[in-house]
Amino acid sequence: MRLVVTGRDGQVAASLLEAGHGNAGVEIVAIGRPELDLTRPQTVIDAIAVAKPDIVVSAAAYTAVDQAEDEPDLAFAVNATGAGKVAGAAARLGVPVIHLSTDYVFDGSAPDAYVEADATAPLGVYGASKLAGEQAVAAAGPRHMILRTAWVYSPFGRNFVKTMLRLAADRDEISVVADQWGNPTCALDIADAILHAAATLRRDKSFTAFGIYHLAGSGEISWSGFARHILDTSRKLGGPYARVRDIAAKDYPTKARRPANSRLSSAKFASTFGWNAPDWRQSTEAVVGQLLSGKARPDDRASLSTAHIR
Repeated sequence: MRLVVTGRDGQVAASLLEAGHGNAGVEIVAIGRPELDLTRPQTVIDAIAVAKPDIVVSAAAYTAVDQAEDEPDLAFAVNATGAGKVAGAAARLGVPVIHLSTDYVFDGSAPDAYVEADATAPLGVYGASKLAGEQAVAAAGPRHMILRTAWVYSPFGRNFVKTMLRLAADRDEISVVADQWGNPTCALDIADAILHAAATLRRDKSFTAFGIYHLAGSGEISWSGFARHILDTSRKLGGPYARVRDIAAKDYPTKARRPANSRLSSAKFASTFGWNAPDWRQSTEAVVGQLLSGKARPDDRASLSTAHIR
């Protein structure tokens, strides 16, 4: 089975490449710029055709949430038009597409974890561009899976876990938002779930349960609670540690509003594919251990998650 994933350096793409090592019968091919540029449609079509996929994983995206407020045209070009072109290329080749989306398609006002049928209402440009991307993917062909996920971290790329460890090396105390809740989701677990779903699609030629699925880590926590667990784990392993001070989102205004409730129910995915994510604590501890051991990629000096800390 040959999975072609868009984007070379994203957390999910890197995690798929990691998961593909030693996985007999699975070949992961990551394609990105300049061969594939989501702002240049013809490169998308040509690059995916040349890669000869059995399944396309649409993971490349514009993810700068605050910057998107100043760059709406670029955000929509990548996340909406570009995503549609990826799905269209897959449809032309007669193969399924698995597209990654986000909790930001919701406004966060629901009292419970969101299910796939809940009404969408993005709060900002990023969420609106990702929602438009979902719609473009669905319009491109019926053999699509849209996976909404949230609070993604991993040993790769830019993410909240890396930011906490970096800041703890320089500070005694870190202020973190305490009134936004979600499901921390390890990209390595997302990769495992994608491979599991892809194997089902490859094996079951009559599969018809395409559509939208939620895929997030098991269990829920606030950003500040997530930070505490990261740093407590780091301290136990001999890594950097800092105290975490709770703050309210209103005390740390950002250009783009964030959902107060990012919790996603993954029950539909579990029922369809027989796969459940590990508890977020377990996956977090594994990633922190990998980062502290020096076996992961070097830390990026910036983070896309700094809107939650001070």
